Amino acid sequence: MLKIRLARGGAKKRPYYSIVVADSHSPRDGRFIEKVGSYNPLLKKDDPQRVVLKVERIQEWMSKGAQPTDRVARELSLQGVGQWQAGNNPNKGLPGAKAKERAEERTQREADRAAAAEEARNAPAPEPEPVAEEPAPAAEEAVAEAAPAAEEAPAEAAPAAAEEPVAEAAPAEAPAAEPAAEAAAEAPAEAGEEQA
Repeated sequence: MLKIRLARGGAKKRPYYSIVVADSHSPRDGRFIEKVGSYNPLLKKDDPQRVVLKVERIQEWMSKGAQPTDRVARELSLQGVGQWQAGNNPNKGLPGAKAKERAEERTQREADRAAAAEEARNAPAPEPEPVAEEPAPAAEEAVAEAAPAAEEAPAEAAPAAAEEPVAEAAPAEAPAAEPAAEAAAEAPAEAGEEQA
């Protein structure tokens, strides 16, 4: 089947299209039968060089059965060669099956929440439990026991902090003693070598 379509040319971000007659199975920018026009989208809409068509050749190819693509048909209708009608797809904007399922689930959750909130409003207020006087003194005793424990904890931490610097100072002295011991061990060895 023959198509009258656009074949892209030009550099990146600088499109330029040739209007060609090509087999529908050939690549978009590949092999074509004849070049019948050009389209430069970078020019202004009122520029005469924006769309250049060989109307006689296009009509001849259309008489042989070539079908223009939607974009080319639009340009041809502006030139008065053919009729172009805007496509109408009313289902295009409708949500798909998964989106419909999610919407139904969302409305169901909202309905459940509204029912639970209404049920909570209509439910009788819970009766206050009688306050027992004995647990209150027990709670005061627990607080009183916790307070002395808290006071003891900082006191225990302070002596531990005082012991830490002493422990750190001792290892610092030990490495200094090791080189002295090594020097003393080497000195007798050197003295023995001198005697020999």
